[in-house]
Amino acid sequence: MALSRIWSAFIIVAITVAGIKCFFFGDSQIFAWMVSGKASDPLNPFKVDGIIETCWVAVDICLKLVGILALFIGFMNIAEKAGGIRLLSRIVGPFFSKLFPEIPNGHASMGYMIMNFSANLLGLDNAATPFGLKAMDSLQELNPDKEVASNSQIMFLCLHAAGLNLIPVSVIAVRAAQHASDPTDVFLPCMIVTFVGTMTAMIIVSFKQKINLFQPVILSWVLGISAVIALLVLYVTRLDAAGIQLFSGKLSNGLILLVFLLIVLGGLYKKIDLFAAFVDGAKNGFDTAIRIIPYILGILVAVSMLRTSGTFDAVINGMKHFFALLGADTRFVDGLPTALIRPLSGGAARGMMVSTMTTFGPDSFASKLSGIFQGASDTTFYVVAVYFGSVNIKNTRYSISSMLLADLVGIITAIILCYLFFGSSV
Repeated sequence: MALSRIWSAFIIVAITVAGIKCFFFGDSQIFAWMVSGKASDPLNPFKVDGIIETCWVAVDICLKLVGILALFIGFMNIAEKAGGIRLLSRIVGPFFSKLFPEIPNGHASMGYMIMNFSANLLGLDNAATPFGLKAMDSLQELNPDKEVASNSQIMFLCLHAAGLNLIPVSVIAVRAAQHASDPTDVFLPCMIVTFVGTMTAMIIVSFKQKINLFQPVILSWVLGISAVIALLVLYVTRLDAAGIQLFSGKLSNGLILLVFLLIVLGGLYKKIDLFAAFVDGAKNGFDTAIRIIPYILGILVAVSMLRTSGTFDAVINGMKHFFALLGADTRFVDGLPTALIRPLSGGAARGMMVSTMTTFGPDSFASKLSGIFQGASDTTFYVVAVYFGSVNIKNTRYSISSMLLADLVGIITAIILCYLFFGSSV
């Protein structure tokens, strides 16, 4: 219900703002840009696709997702039949049984969740999505009310949306392409912000679900994961931009190939029909990709309407004037568009980041803050629509408010860190 109200509000506000601009401010072309505008049109003032083009983009995203989902879910089906998922579930069972008390020990969902979190940590979005969808499907089997999100589903998605990520490779690559003097200088702030966001999401949901986070098992796992991340950060901070991209590529892509190898070897050891198991799983991946098209389409169209109507620009300008009246340092406001659009669309946020760098320069305070925002969280509304939509959840309960609160903490943390790291140098 929450997502339905928010989605409706996006459309109503966008059309209302467009109507005001058309009939009171003489912008006679705004309806045309909203419906049939193209981002590639040099005359388009917002450089954003209209409704029609966005529909094509949504279908194109899903068509590309079909292959990725089919591939990974096919391999996951082999791993499940070979007992690999159960083994992984038993390994993380002591920790997850405290954080997800409703999940039975050794349940397959634990294995899928840890693979999703691991893929997110390494920036493997293409792998994280199939693992996450399989986790939601597995958790749905335990859900007593199939239309209402369970506690375990909410905890999983809030942690997923927090976007704990080790190396923001895409941000570093864009900064390098824009000729920043030090493309990797946002790495450490990004890492800290994603960690703070993840911990915030865990605390918020644990409070709602009355989970005691001070249990020795939870504390030991969190501290252990923190130590591993700290060691990786210590190593990565000694590399230059090219070294970070090379290290990330070897680590992430190498791990994918290692997972595939281990799954195949495990299947051979268990003497299962590998190709038949792969095909059965791949069919489920295809069905899942088709099933989530309406959810992706709905979110992308609503976001497009907000942007092409000028609503988003009006909000940003209003915030800038507000902080200027208060006499505050307004440098951070120029980086806020990336933060505000990030929960709605990853692609739009990336475009905002590039636009900020082009406008203010890659070494400006706004550009560095924009890069931290881009590398520091996931697309909240997209995640909610796709993941809950894949299992036909209608009532998301407090998941959206929890994710947005964690996003807000992440935004505030990013601004504070940007001033600490770069406030006096730019």
